[in-house]
Amino acid sequence: MVHRLTEHLWFPNTSEAITDGLLAVGGDLSVNRLLLAYRSGIFPWFDAEPILWWSPDPRFVLFPEKIKVSKSMRQVIRKNMFKVTKNKAFKDVILACAKQKRKDQDGTWITNSMIKAYTELHKLGYAISVEVWQNDLLVGGFYGIDLHNGVFCGESMFAKVSNASKVGFITFVKNNDYKLIDCQVHTIHLESLGAENIARDQFLNFLKKI
Repeated sequence: MVHRLTEHLWFPNTSEAITDGLLAVGGDLSVNRLLLAYRSGIFPWFDAEPILWWSPDPRFVLFPEKIKVSKSMRQVIRKNMFKVTKNKAFKDVILACAKQKRKDQDGTWITNSMIKAYTELHKLGYAISVEVWQNDLLVGGFYGIDLHNGVFCGESMFAKVSNASKVGFITFVKNNDYKLIDCQVHTIHLESLGAENIARDQFLNFLKKI
């Protein structure tokens, strides 16, 4: 059953999501609602109003200790082709993610309202960005939500140069103490780095324990 949200700050139980993971429509992108969503295992994903809220089963996640770094990627990292930073250019990263062309997508789900909402979360220390630089040019990166409980919820990434986003992601995972990286839904790119599907209930239990 898909619930329709009002201005009341509330989400239905994730077990009520339909087969593809859609749980609710409507509501807003206020800081409090977004934080409640992520802490409840829910995230927004839409390309036009109304807002759509999702909690897929299974959930695609990465346990940092299981990250896979191929021999070729280790060689790329050793060459120091890229410089990786954190929270140096959040607005540039989210705009680049919005412009990234993706297979089977005509447009972007990172709307102006999403950019505004996540920029506010960034100011409050919840949304963070990782930047990948080459010769002082921003060539890759990603952003997401740090729940301040050992969980990082990845939102979107981009790359203008081959391997840039992979180097940024690997460096980020290895240099932080997260217990779980939420990748939301399956991608071949993140599967190659060790991400895997787990049951939604298992994911929700991790959110409660951490």
